[in-house]
Amino acid sequence: MKKLLVAALLVAFAATPALAVEDTYSYTGKGTVTFNHKVHGEKLGCEACHEGEPAKIEVTDKATGHAACLDCHKEKKAEGAPTKCGACHVK
Repeated sequence: MKKLLVAALLVAFAATPALAVEDTYSYTGKGTVTFNHKVHGEKLGCEACHEGEPAKIEVTDKATGHAACLDCHKEKKAEGAPTKCGACHVK
């Protein structure tokens, strides 16, 4: 019985990270930026970032990432959005 319980806990524990990051994207540049799509969507709604039919926004370089993220963070600074580099770019 103990072995079955341990096995069930291990399976649940192993599956949890996969479920937790299902809606999270990471971009690596000068540090890794981790973007939680679900949290942003709940706070802002799809239309804040997506025009028309929502699709993944490809971030391929600094200019694209900053245009997609930093401009909005600056607008939402009073609401607590981080604007300092190290707040999003974790080394």
